[in-house]
Amino acid sequence: MIRVAIADDQQLIRGGFRSLLDSEPDIEVVGEAGTGVEAVALVTAQRPDVVLMDIRMPDGDGLWATEKIAADPALAGTHIVIVTTFELDEYVGQAIRAGASGFLVKDTEPVELIRAVRVVAGGDALLSPGVTKRLLERIAGDLTEAPDQRQLAVLTDREREVLGHVGLGLTNEEIGRELFLSPLTAKTHVSRIMSKLHARDRVQLVVVAYETGLVRPGRAV
Repeated sequence: MIRVAIADDQQLIRGGFRSLLDSEPDIEVVGEAGTGVEAVALVTAQRPDVVLMDIRMPDGDGLWATEKIAADPALAGTHIVIVTTFELDEYVGQAIRAGASGFLVKDTEPVELIRAVRVVAGGDALLSPGVTKRLLERIAGDLTEAPDQRQLAVLTDREREVLGHVGLGLTNEEIGRELFLSPLTAKTHVSRIMSKLHARDRVQLVVVAYETGLVRPGRAV
């Protein structure tokens, strides 16, 4: 059973999400929050698998709440999906850096929201179509200093190669085809890279790939 918490300042939105998710046999909504402070308290108490987090909330917004949750080692098993009205919200990049595992807009089709919960609960990451490219370009544009590749020193040459392909947004199957590996072997490499770089999920690996200069928009170095 996938346990989900919903954080949004609009009761109608929370009720709609709850009704949709509770209708699924493998998903259970364990609580709702209307503010950032309430969201942190709820997640701390319930330790859900997934949090659907609005950005713009009173008393500690979703970005603040995401940072608090992601910084707590006891909540490492909780994955946050940012759900907002604005596809180009200025805080999305910061939320991803803070530890969010995905991003969706509120007009996402119901089937996609349900899929998002299952994907993120499984330890993968997701972004709405069209958001990934802009997000990564923003990350690259934010770099004001020369890329620092020192944190990549713990990786083997093959792991750097795999990380470069993760940075381009490729799935395990696509990485396997590119590098002549089985999807399982590609997944194993990604898991080892996440462990070595202390990354919560693939989204953070993408950020690392860009911040270290391993990847530039559109191509791997």
